[in-house]
Amino acid sequence: MNEYSHREIEKKWQDYWEEQGTFRVSNESELPKYYVLDMFPYPSGAGLHVGHPLGYIASDIYSRYKRLKGFNVLHPMGFDSFGLPAEQYAIQTGQHPAVTTEQNITRYIEQLKNLGLSYDWKREVRTSDPGYYKWTQWIFIELFKSWYNNDADQAEPIETLTEKFSQQGNKGINAPHDEDTPVFSAGDWNSWSEEEQYKITLKYRLTYVADATVNWCPGLGSVLSNDEVKDGVSERGGYPVIQKLMRQWMMRITAYSQRLLDGLDTVDWTESLKEQQRNWIGRSVGALVRFKIWEEGEKGDEREEGGKENNTPSSPSSHSSLYSPFIEVFTTRVDTIYGVTFMVLAPEHELVDVITTPGQRADIDAYIAMTQKKSERDRMSDVKTVSGAFTGAYAINPFNGEKVPVYIADYVLAGYGTGAVMAVPSGDQRDWNFAKHFDLPIISILDSQKEIETQADSTKEGKYINSGMINGLTFHEANKVLISWLEEKGIGKGKVNYRLRDAVFSRQRYWGEPVPVYYQDDSDGQPLPYLLDLHELPLNLPEVDKYLPTENGEPPLGRAQDWAHVSGNGYELSTMPGWAGSSWYWYRYMDPQNGQKFASEDAIDYWRSVDLYIGGTEHATGHLLYSRFWNKFLKDRGYVPEEEPFKKLINQGMIQGRSNFMYRVKSEDFSKPVFISAGLRSAYEVSALHVDVNIVENDVLDIENFKASRLDIAGENATFILEDGKYICGVEVEKMSKSKFNVVNPDDIVERYGADTLRLYEMFLGPLDQAKPWNTNGIDGTYKFLRKLWRLFYSDMGQWLVKDIPAKPEELKILHKTIKKIEEDIENFSFNTAVSAFMICVNELSSMKCHSKAVLQELIVLLSPYAPHISEELWDTLGNEKGMVSKTAFPKWELQHVTDAVFEYPVQINGKVRISLSFPMDTPASEIEKEVLANETVQKWMEGKPLKKMVVVPKRIVNVVI
Repeated sequence: MNEYSHREIEKKWQDYWEEQGTFRVSNESELPKYYVLDMFPYPSGAGLHVGHPLGYIASDIYSRYKRLKGFNVLHPMGFDSFGLPAEQYAIQTGQHPAVTTEQNITRYIEQLKNLGLSYDWKREVRTSDPGYYKWTQWIFIELFKSWYNNDADQAEPIETLTEKFSQQGNKGINAPHDEDTPVFSAGDWNSWSEEEQYKITLKYRLTYVADATVNWCPGLGSVLSNDEVKDGVSERGGYPVIQKLMRQWMMRITAYSQRLLDGLDTVDWTESLKEQQRNWIGRSVGALVRFKIWEEGEKGDEREEGGKENNTPSSPSSHSSLYSPFIEVFTTRVDTIYGVTFMVLAPEHELVDVITTPGQRADIDAYIAMTQKKSERDRMSDVKTVSGAFTGAYAINPFNGEKVPVYIADYVLAGYGTGAVMAVPSGDQRDWNFAKHFDLPIISILDSQKEIETQADSTKEGKYINSGMINGLTFHEANKVLISWLEEKGIGKGKVNYRLRDAVFSRQRYWGEPVPVYYQDDSDGQPLPYLLDLHELPLNLPEVDKYLPTENGEPPLGRAQDWAHVSGNGYELSTMPGWAGSSWYWYRYMDPQNGQKFASEDAIDYWRSVDLYIGGTEHATGHLLYSRFWNKFLKDRGYVPEEEPFKKLINQGMIQGRSNFMYRVKSEDFSKPVFISAGLRSAYEVSALHVDVNIVENDVLDIENFKASRLDIAGENATFILEDGKYICGVEVEKMSKSKFNVVNPDDIVERYGADTLRLYEMFLGPLDQAKPWNTNGIDGTYKFLRKLWRLFYSDMGQWLVKDIPAKPEELKILHKTIKKIEEDIENFSFNTAVSAFMICVNELSSMKCHSKAVLQELIVLLSPYAPHISEELWDTLGNEKGMVSKTAFPKWELQHVTDAVFEYPVQINGKVRISLSFPMDTPASEIEKEVLANETVQKWMEGKPLKKMVVVPKRIVNVVI
């Protein structure tokens, strides 16, 4: 092949790689292992645009590089193929989500293969494949069969917990559990029926059923995650979203809060990403404090001390109906409690309905209804709006006996802390705003303390703490004193709190993993969840007539016929969330065909964890937290050896779209539109309209193509006012999206310029972790670089130029400097600077007319991770074994060729560099001094003054002092 024909070359080698299984990898090798993983994509119908492959190309370059460095590299790809978009499309068209998902995956695979990515496609996984989600269901079952032992700091089988119950009850059991869990003795436990014991274990398991406030979207008939809600409506479809209390499956991720924090110190992630996770987990040290609800007729300072409850029931369900007359708050600053002038509950707080007075009921109900229309994210981010409603109830400050009003407000969330806050307006801006809005008192904390110190009311003695005890202490010291007093009185305790909440694990959708649970009624007629046996897995999705909720509001699975266990009891109607299948998928790649285990012990022991993980920042507090949680659980139960799943993580930046604009003259009659070229638009009143970037080249519009494709705004009647015979479009950098007509299809780029050009160009755009705009106008330069490389091997007439001749010293110098540079850049993931180094190298070798096989063969190996197709072609033509450039060794640079023969010394005269002079490396300092003093420029700057001192620092600088 004498001409560089990218189409022919790339198809040839992609076919060869697939036929030969070039990138298939074994779980057994004497080579060291290296596991490179991309965050696998959701296969949408739109396919890939040029922004999507950025991370895939980077991971492929690194995978190919590590193979050349002698590693056994696992580099797989799969698809996160359950999700709401396919379900919505199914609702609109009636087409089964499995059909459209399969079509989309086929399209994605075709596009990915066209890019020459070195995936082991034999290991492909899909979360919607029953052979895959069987093991997602199995992990759910293992979580259900486990509890978290805080003393051992790990998850354990539920049987170890029930054994403790039979010996000591739950006294002294240090474990996360439901808030309404009763205290019971061993005698109680052993006297209960099997059903009663089972109910108690449900309060300790790592996955459980509970009432949770969720983002409910009636229009979609489903719960949505916070990421799927924007400005109070669903991101998909724009349907209203409300906050609703619903029965949901939950995951007790909070049990792992501290370990999730500690693990961040052991991984090579960016500090910004770690900080996002730390803030999301939100560890804080403080105290739980109980504020007694004031009852009509009692004085503010007359309240029963303590508040300890006797939670020793005769049956496990007797505690659930007890009403607690306390509001419990968590605070990191107990010492500010003297300045509390009101309290605020989340509108969803369980006490709101209980304590609201008849006179305030209408206001409270109206406010709750309004709050339901806001997502949690909106409530958290809205720091300016002040709103709330008074319940009519009061609470008593346990430190000073003062009666304070109780409000509800949407800035307090039920799931954060206790869902209640003690408001100190003198010490918190939001509390101050609230107090001013509702005309509530704002009391200085110090003034409040002094008031207590001077009170002489003997009835208060012993009931309240004299704030004089904490005067002069730091707030840390004061908090310790106050917490000790709270614990002594039984009205509070020290506590480490986390902002992280248990994860909602139910979705009222069809296209998701079925939960491997069926229900049986208990003795009271209430449904209890029971697990399927392993041999019953996978529980496959049933067929339904529609993908909508049933007429009575049940999820779509409620439409399935015979959706019941063999015992005749119904299966769970909700499905798992999208993050379920993506929380363990890296293990399935290790052993994707295993039908007996999620992966064999040998495969897991060999690959262990992911060495390099590349993906977007949007997963920082979702996927990455859930994945780490599941990984830690699997380690606790002895299924995997590593605590953390991803050793090194890189977030690739976004490739932004480069939008083009046309300018239409404003007119009441658009039947004959007039379009003004960008440079002339200032003389007219115009509207800017997005135009498809694919019919614009170097900002020049293809007018005929535009008229034919945009009949809605152009057509034959359109007039174009041109500049120098061209219509020049305006430009703006925006997010790449179809609505902005700035989506560039990689297939078009590959067809026109080739995959190697696209790979190099995406890397050349800028640092991997930074956002950068796409500009098709610049890609031609990268294409020219490859053609220039080709000309080192073939003449313009197609003659083979490479000769088996010794390399010249200057050629070796260029080559070895490039080897050193490329190696350093790839190790530092500086892919953009490596592309620049390639271009410099080829330019210099071309100017030297280098045709030495010894040089060019090494260059081809060096380039192969970036541009594998042209490299394979030239490697083969050089007479090497076919298809083996991917399996050869990475070139080694030699010091003698990267060390310059001469050094250019900057010469300082009285502290200022005036000239640079070059000397051979082995030149003695005495010779350098002579040459410097004899130089005309140096003599000029010395101005005839005598030399006081000269210092020659070898290979650094010359200092002349006059």
